[in-house]
Amino acid sequence: MGVNDGIRDNTNYSTIPEGARPTLEKNDAFFTKKRFGFIFNEEKKTKEVYKEITKVQDLLSPGNSACLGCHAELALRTTLRILGPNTILAIPPGCMGGIGAVGFNGGAGAKIPVFFPLLDNTAAMLAGIKRKYIREGRRDINVVAFAGDGGTADAGFQSLSGAAERGENIIYICYDNEAYMNTGVQRSGTTPKWSWTQTTPVGEQTQGKSQKGKDMPMIMAQHNIPYVATANPSYMHDYIAKLKKAMKVKNGMSYIHLYSGCPTGWKFPTEKTIEVGKLAVETNLYPLWEYEDGKFRLTHEVLKRRPISEYTKSMQKYSHLTEQNLAELQQNVDANYKRFKKLCKI
Repeated sequence: MGVNDGIRDNTNYSTIPEGARPTLEKNDAFFTKKRFGFIFNEEKKTKEVYKEITKVQDLLSPGNSACLGCHAELALRTTLRILGPNTILAIPPGCMGGIGAVGFNGGAGAKIPVFFPLLDNTAAMLAGIKRKYIREGRRDINVVAFAGDGGTADAGFQSLSGAAERGENIIYICYDNEAYMNTGVQRSGTTPKWSWTQTTPVGEQTQGKSQKGKDMPMIMAQHNIPYVATANPSYMHDYIAKLKKAMKVKNGMSYIHLYSGCPTGWKFPTEKTIEVGKLAVETNLYPLWEYEDGKFRLTHEVLKRRPISEYTKSMQKYSHLTEQNLAELQQNVDANYKRFKKLCKI
């Protein structure tokens, strides 16, 4: 989308990017039971989790305009079930604000107080709200941000970093779909290297984003706050356990970084969101870990690592990668995982 020679281009941004080769169809044999057998190993835990959360009230409107297969919408709905009604929620501009979670047509989008801060001041506004309740002796109020990667790693980072340094007692959740998806798939600070976006096109001159993405959860751990974790809605039992830990922190900030698969911006079939999220973990691209009281630990050990090519082949935003690109990406993934394992021993 844009303007060329005074003529507006209304092309839908969800079409195949120019220069990319389609690699996946909805009936593609890539998603087989043999390849995704590990999903069934998680089935028992998943059933137990959903038995738990379906017993409590859904605090998000049943009607919203989220894209089909949206990881973040699933995560937000589950998050509110766990946080409960004793919660103040901030959703800055982004996908979850755009789908109507903060309200639409003069009505509320949730059954709890929810507000729409600016893109760059979410953590500061939450800090003020939490301090108000603390002065009243009400430390049991969950004051929570549910923000995208743009509002976290880019425009909102100064506010977030300051709140972490001051020890503000808030819960900050970043749903990372690796780009500014709500405004048309533009690259953000967390967009991975070689990823296609509207502002990192694929063609003769460029092959996607040329820079590596920010490692936001590790950056937040370096603030030495009480609790930091990575999570993935495809492993909902792991996320819920971490969210419950974050709710118990009373001496500073809790930060959870959520992997958020995006069928629209990443270009994979909408019904494959959970499988793609599983692959991110099983390839060690997105390990599940937590940092608590100064210690790192893995919360999900991958016993048999899958090659990163299985992940990149599951979506079209990486369909332009060469064998050399894949070899470098695999090397980076392995090195990052090895480094993290060392951190767990400290």
